[in-house]
Parts: sequence; C-alpha cells; structure tokens
Amino acid sequence: MRRIVYSVAASLDGYIADAGGGFDWIAMDPDIDFAALMARFDAFVMGRRTWEATRSMGGGRAMPGTYVVSRTLKAEDHPGITVLGEGWREAVSALRGEAGKDIWLFGGGKLFASMLDAGLVDSVEVAVVPVLLGGGVPLLEPPAARARLRLTEHRLYPKSGIVRLEYEVVRREP
Repeated sequence: MRRIVYSVAASLDGYIADAGGGFDWIAMDPDIDFAALMARFDAFVMGRRTWEATRSMGGGRAMPGTYVVSRTLKAEDHPGITVLGEGWREAVSALRGEAGKDIWLFGGGKLFASMLDAGLVDSVEVAVVPVLLGGGVPLLEPPAARARLRLTEHRLYPKSGIVRLEYEVVRREP
C-alpha cells in the first residue's frame, strides 16, 4: 500500500505560513536535495486553499497526479487535476491502494487534521525553520485529535539551521 506523507516546512513556533499566507521566511538550504524529495512521490493531495495559493504564485500548472480536496471547485473548471468532493476520504483511501510511489500531502493544516483523524496519514516530515512567526497558519489546525508519533529520522542542516524531523504515525488500537 502506498504511504501518505505530510511533508512540510514549519517555523519553530509551529506555523506553515505567516498570517498573510506567505512563506518567504522558509530558508533555502543548498544541502537539501529537493529533486530527491520530489522523486519520492507521484501523487499530490492538497486542499483548495493550497491549490489556489500555488496557482496564484505561478506554480499552478497541474502536475500529473494532483488531487485537490474541495467542496467548491468544479472539476470542469480545472482540467489536469482531480477534484475530490464530499467522498474525498474514500477516494484518497482508494488512491493509497493503487500502484505507485508515495503520496505527498502538500500544505494545509486543516486537511492534514482531517486526514490524520481519518487514519490516512502514515508519516509526518517537518523541516523546522529557525524563525518565529508569532502567528499564521498552524501546522495542525484545531480542533484535531491527538496522534502518537514515533521518530524515524532526523537531520540538521548546519548552513541554514533547519532541522528535519521524520515521524511515523502510530496507529490507534481498534
């Protein structure tokens, strides 16, 4: 089964975007291999707000395997992506069962909270950027259920001070 990975940059105080939705505070470290990161995935799941932010910055070309969870977007208005509406949980669960690489849950603390609560997130990978934003879009938007994590890997990038943490989501007992 394919794994769903929430891979995101966050400020030290736990925000994935500033109060205006910006992320110009994310340091680019030359030692982070973004090509290798992208090569791990062939599907991207994101919420509507993340999709719209990506498009507004000129990155809105649909990549193959782009799935956008939204109750308001119309599939016919967005060729090249798959819009997942009310049945998104079942659709994402089915996507996990298809052959392919891992699935990147991209951006969005609200969608992350919903997918985590539904048992659809396998791994949480956070690049902690050494900046304090004092507010913004939280890593995990409340209300959210408690989830146990197990550290599987960590790495310090000395040039930028970024600390990359990788956790496995510990499944709840039925």
